[in-house]
Amino acid sequence: MAQPFPPTEPDAHGLLDVGDGHRIYWENSGNPEGKAALCVHGGPGSGGRRGSGTMFDPEVYRVVVFDQRGCGESLPHASDPAVGLAHNTTHHLIADMERLREHLGIERWLLYGGSWGSTLILAYAERHPERVSEIVIPGVTMTRPDEIDWLYHGVGRLMPGPWEAFRDAVPEPERGGNLVAAYDRLLNSPDEAVRVKAAQDWCTWEDAVIAHEVLGSPGYYSDKPDDALMAFTRICAHYFAHDAWLEDGQLLRDAHRLAGIPGVLIHGRLDLGSPLKTAWELSKAWPDAELKVIDESGHTGSPAMRDAILEAIARFGTNG
Repeated sequence: MAQPFPPTEPDAHGLLDVGDGHRIYWENSGNPEGKAALCVHGGPGSGGRRGSGTMFDPEVYRVVVFDQRGCGESLPHASDPAVGLAHNTTHHLIADMERLREHLGIERWLLYGGSWGSTLILAYAERHPERVSEIVIPGVTMTRPDEIDWLYHGVGRLMPGPWEAFRDAVPEPERGGNLVAAYDRLLNSPDEAVRVKAAQDWCTWEDAVIAHEVLGSPGYYSDKPDDALMAFTRICAHYFAHDAWLEDGQLLRDAHRLAGIPGVLIHGRLDLGSPLKTAWELSKAWPDAELKVIDESGHTGSPAMRDAILEAIARFGTNG
């Protein structure tokens, strides 16, 4: 069984001014002359996990981790209700990634990330295919309207109790409509108590969706410091209420732009929140991608998923 690499201290880090009053945190570790790889975190709004770099051999890879706008160590932080989100969209994040690549003097890089990170990776790669060497995605999403609707409405058929609690936490007139839009409004309320409760209710539902994953972590979403939890839920609701500013089906439609980019799509068969169908459809539209289905895994991963990630990254390191 393959093992992750020991954590390495960053050899460089900083805050990059990306405009609109935003500065994104980044750090660089591993081999400065090695193959460049960018870790793209999920959420949106969860911040980059520093441990994600342990999937990369530090002798082979130059690993870059960054926090997307408004979360992690990036500034200003979306936990502050005074911080507006108008300049926090998918298109802003794509531009930030390009600015970071240019700032670090990287010609092309491997992209690694799952969940929301998968959507952002695909959107970036379809916009800038010449800048991407390979892609590794554990947990494929494209943040289409039907995927959002499934996660916050449809999957409630399988767990009616937790879903009714999620629904009933919004004002009664909004319970029959778009719950994501309702939460987006609550998370931007001038009343702090309303914001805090909405953030807690959102994460309680997210935790319920992955609660069936025996290999997952209890409280995966709720177990965050208060500021991180508020930024995460505020940014999530903001993005999902706007369908991530992507046309319905755009990433699948434009998958032909990924031609020539080798990819590995690794998806858990037990992923209830992001069903396998999305990864399957993408693998059909992207001939250079290999789909690996992990029978034992849900959205939060498993040892077999970790092994598949390590194998793919090691293979691309050798090829590169």
